[in-house]
Amino acid sequence: MKIGFVLSGGGARGIAHLGVLKALGELGLKPDHIAGSSAGAVAGAMFAAGYSPDETLDILQSTNLLRFVRPALSRMGLLKLDKCEDLYRRYLPEDTFEALHLPLTIATTDLMGGKTVYFNEGPLIRPLLASCCLPGVFEPMLHQQRFYVDGGVLNNMPLDPLEDCCDFFVGSHVNPFGTTERPITSMRGVLERTLYLAINKSSQQQFAKYHLLIEPPALKNYTVFDIKKAREIFRVGYVHTRSLAPQVERLMGLEVRV
Repeated sequence: MKIGFVLSGGGARGIAHLGVLKALGELGLKPDHIAGSSAGAVAGAMFAAGYSPDETLDILQSTNLLRFVRPALSRMGLLKLDKCEDLYRRYLPEDTFEALHLPLTIATTDLMGGKTVYFNEGPLIRPLLASCCLPGVFEPMLHQQRFYVDGGVLNNMPLDPLEDCCDFFVGSHVNPFGTTERPITSMRGVLERTLYLAINKSSQQQFAKYHLLIEPPALKNYTVFDIKKAREIFRVGYVHTRSLAPQVERLMGLEVRV
């Protein structure tokens, strides 16, 4: 029985994936393959490289991310992520999917081709950065002569690349549905909410395929930019997943009997 974990995009809310991964590990549920988009791709890559969720959180909190983001000189975005390659090479020095301890699939969006493109072999860091290039904020990432943007644009919960290699699916979705309790008072707020609604609509259609879907409702109190609340967000994912222990244990019992 092969277990696949799928981690959604969600900006800073994606830090909750680390708490989810920690709790699931404590409950004895570990992945054979991970797929992720945007923030989920980052969490998945660090986990697949052998970093514990706590180690990844410490790295995140000790890093001044603004040092690695610079203004874009083109008109294709406000910021560039190219310098983040230097940051990722500190922690992923071999820069290949093959060097990871677990199979990983990253979802990106081919901007000109208008389709989802999955990466699971060869160079790792540029596809990883491409999956995080939120349109309008970050300049598209040029990789292998193609421009790529955030994987969540077309597939924020990339389950399909795991359907042929896994039998049991766990989804971690960090964008809970429903109305927002936060007032929308800026253009950035309007853009964030609009993207949130559009992306979540497509994700919801796949939810029935998961044997276990984790969606911490308290994440609605955080925005995709709340990076300074990283430890709070981590704890939200951890506490909610631990509360699902009886369900996890039942599912693991069924898996063993199968």
